[in-house]
Amino acid sequence: MSKLEKVPATIVTGFLGAGKTTLVRHVMSQAAGRRIAIIVNEFGSLGIDGDLLKSCGIPGCEEDNIVELANGCICCTVADDFLPTMTALLDRPEPPEHILIETSGLALPKPLIKAFNWPGIRSRVTVDGVVTVVDGPAVADGRFADDPAAVEAQRAADDNLDHDNPLAEVFEDQLGAADLVVLNKADLLDEAAVAKLRAEIASHLPRQVKVVAAREGALDIAVLLGLGAAAEDDLAARPSHHDGADDHEHDDFDSFVVPMPEAASAEALLEKLSKIAGEFDILRMKGFSSLPGKPMRLAVQGVGTRFRHHFDRAWAPGEARDGQLVVIGQAGLDKAAIAAAIAG
Repeated sequence: MSKLEKVPATIVTGFLGAGKTTLVRHVMSQAAGRRIAIIVNEFGSLGIDGDLLKSCGIPGCEEDNIVELANGCICCTVADDFLPTMTALLDRPEPPEHILIETSGLALPKPLIKAFNWPGIRSRVTVDGVVTVVDGPAVADGRFADDPAAVEAQRAADDNLDHDNPLAEVFEDQLGAADLVVLNKADLLDEAAVAKLRAEIASHLPRQVKVVAAREGALDIAVLLGLGAAAEDDLAARPSHHDGADDHEHDDFDSFVVPMPEAASAEALLEKLSKIAGEFDILRMKGFSSLPGKPMRLAVQGVGTRFRHHFDRAWAPGEARDGQLVVIGQAGLDKAAIAAAIAG
């Protein structure tokens, strides 16, 4: 790459548990020696997603190529965290040839895109594209897809009604910024459901954007990179519910970390966590646990009551086999009761 060329950056956004980290891992598995840096933004204090990438065993996912920003939502801390990180990457003796930025599930993409116009980096890096990952089964269940017309009708009928739905706004802002929408976990839906979701997603898109179906975030790297969108120069085409606002608040969400005791079996643990998620209306859980006599660490991830697991790496010699779990939900979660249920 010529020193005069801008380094392309791809923003991977999407709601909680949509499959962003898995998609990034697939991209890295196809890098073929290309220098790709990854910036991972966590909501909460435990860097689960960065740890999953570092332990994936894929060349290029080594610790030096992964930067974790865990001090707040990336769209709220661009000056304090994101911009210095970008500058440090670009100032490396061998700067990355492409940068992948995985936002937290609660991030709004547009403030991040705007940050690429800051004088310190505008001449050096460009937003190659915004890839929005959608959890197909979740949206099919109606969990994050409110009907704007119905909301307006309710507000018109009752001026005292609290009609604000921050989850729907986040979802729509992420779609509004997209240059490519990945309808993930499409293998869990039949053809009719996929077709219905495509139409529903298209109704939220402010312009013509390709929607591609995927299983486990597995897409050819050529589909995801090289979009050439220069999104920082195209802000007007990416409307947001928060246009005109200086920032946004995340008071509508809670995130906390709880210890996770050793489990009798992976199946028993997933059954237990699924029950807890349903009882307390938890949006997302992700973390690690240990199993008796097993040398490998068990990674678990859940969206709503749907959970999955895999053994991600061996416990290091002398390492404490202490499990931890990040719990994310809307504000008002009964943290003490949830922690007691997980410990029980």
